[in-house]
Amino acid sequence: MKRRVQSKVTMQKVVPHVTDRYRKLWEIPETHRSVGFIACDNEDVMWLALDDATKKAKIEIVHTETVYGGVDYSWSRYGGEITAVLSGENVSDVQNGLRYTKEYIENKAAIYMLDEEGTLGYYADWIPRAGRYYQKKLGIAEGTSLAYLVSTPVESTYALDKALKASQTKIAEMFYPPTRVNTGGGVLVGTESACRAAVQAFAEAVEYCAFHPMEVE
Repeated sequence: MKRRVQSKVTMQKVVPHVTDRYRKLWEIPETHRSVGFIACDNEDVMWLALDDATKKAKIEIVHTETVYGGVDYSWSRYGGEITAVLSGENVSDVQNGLRYTKEYIENKAAIYMLDEEGTLGYYADWIPRAGRYYQKKLGIAEGTSLAYLVSTPVESTYALDKALKASQTKIAEMFYPPTRVNTGGGVLVGTESACRAAVQAFAEAVEYCAFHPMEVE
C-alpha cells in the first residue's frame, strides 16, 4: 500500500542585519545584509525546495548541512534532518526565499512509503528547469531538467541502473550509499521527458525491490 508522507519545515528564522564578522563566517556576499535559517524533516525534499526558491527570490544559498543518521538523531524536535542558510540584500528577499522554500516542501513534494510501518520508501521527483542553485552546484546550463532519485542503499543502487536504462539521461551527482542519512541515489539530467521517464522507472524498481527482496534475475 503506497502512501504519501508529507514533509514539513521544523523551524525558520531571519537575521535582518548581519555584522561583517558574521558575514565572513558564512561567506555571505558583501551586498547581502540579511540571512535566513530553515530546517526541514527530510533532506531530499529540501534540496529541490531551495533550488525552486532561487528561481523566485533574490537569494543565495550559502550553506546546507544534514544530520548524521537522519531526523531521529537531532538534538531538538525542531532540528529536522537538514538546515540551510540563505542570504539576500534585504529582509524581504530573505523572507520571500523562506516562504517559497516552505511552500515547495509542504505543497509540492513528498516522499512515498510502501508499508504501514514506514520502513520501505523512496523520494523520486523531477523538475523541468533547474534553478540557480543546481545550475551552480552541478555545473549545468539554464533550462536543463533534472530527476532527483533516492531510497535506501540496495534499492536505490538497483533502481538507479533501471532509471538510466529507461531514459536518455546522465548522472550529474551520485549519492554513494550510505549517505549521512543512510540512503543512496543520485541526480540525473536530461530533457524533461527523459527525466520523467527516469523517475517512473526508479519508482517502479524500488517498489519491485521492496516486495521481492530475495528474488534475483
